[in-house]
Amino acid sequence: MRVGIIGATGYGGAELLRLLNQHPHVQEVVLYSSSKEGMNIQDSYPHVSNIYNQTLRTIDETSLKNEVDVVFLATPPGVSAEWSGKIAKAGCQVIDLSGDLRLQDPTVYEKWYKREAASESLIKKAVYGLPEWNREKIKQAQIISNPGCYPTATLLGLAPLVKNKVIEEDSIIIDAKSGTSGAGRSPSAITHFSEMNENFKIYQINQHKHIPEIEQNLQEWDESIPNVTFQPHLVPMVRGIMATIYAKAKRPLTEKHLRDIYEEAYRNEAFVRIRPDGVYPATKEVYGSNYCDIGVTYDERTGRITVVSVIDNVVKGASGQAIQNFNIMNGFEENTGLALVPMYP
Repeated sequence: MRVGIIGATGYGGAELLRLLNQHPHVQEVVLYSSSKEGMNIQDSYPHVSNIYNQTLRTIDETSLKNEVDVVFLATPPGVSAEWSGKIAKAGCQVIDLSGDLRLQDPTVYEKWYKREAASESLIKKAVYGLPEWNREKIKQAQIISNPGCYPTATLLGLAPLVKNKVIEEDSIIIDAKSGTSGAGRSPSAITHFSEMNENFKIYQINQHKHIPEIEQNLQEWDESIPNVTFQPHLVPMVRGIMATIYAKAKRPLTEKHLRDIYEEAYRNEAFVRIRPDGVYPATKEVYGSNYCDIGVTYDERTGRITVVSVIDNVVKGASGQAIQNFNIMNGFEENTGLALVPMYP
């Protein structure tokens, strides 16, 4: 297949280049830009020299269908809202890595993202691309809204509890940490070396734009779940997310029962690994891979369940999951191009 990438100069785009280069069903990768037309990708990323020698093209929906079959939008908010509908109308599949199509209510999007939402008709066409829990809809979709990085780790960690109605609905607390690549490539005061090295920061307290995305999906699984407490932090590493999730059990349970719930939920999933009793994952253990590793435990003293969910935010939290969706949409084996052993150390 012929694949187009809009936004190849960001971290998500660069990771798409790395992963698609080894995908056996990708014949050609064409690079587009909404702001940096004419730049050679090697000028932005010298590490792809001798692999991709290509100038970023101008986006033209009238010629897209003759150039590519599917388009990944690895763009900041706002670009997909403008382009996804045009690209789909041209006959291409669309996989959007931004947040433009994730929230079903445009007024909620505008409140949290502080910009105009995409059209309601476009939002309704987009399928939320969390493969482990939305696979059948993804198979039929033309437009995919790829989940955010924090929501991916959080929702995969919470889904078995929520779907089995194991926890008190108003007790969910998500304490999440991310590497600095999650903030994107553009430099900022919060992420530059002098500010971030040997430092640990809480940010966007009660304001992070992934909060409504997490709540929307949890409430689709169980409408009795109210708002949740979600708080992100930045840690001085490049890649990785750890979501430590706390919730009150509705009734006492055993460690075995809790682990059985997770093992049954993810028994046939290629990219979710449940840790054995007493073992909890670390971010380095999924580095560079499309895995989500999960550890769970129950505290008899407090009646609380703790879930530890880790992903590589650039892979399973962005580009790897986008390719997983690409595989499902086109009938390929789900792990095609993604059967990567995590990098360690």
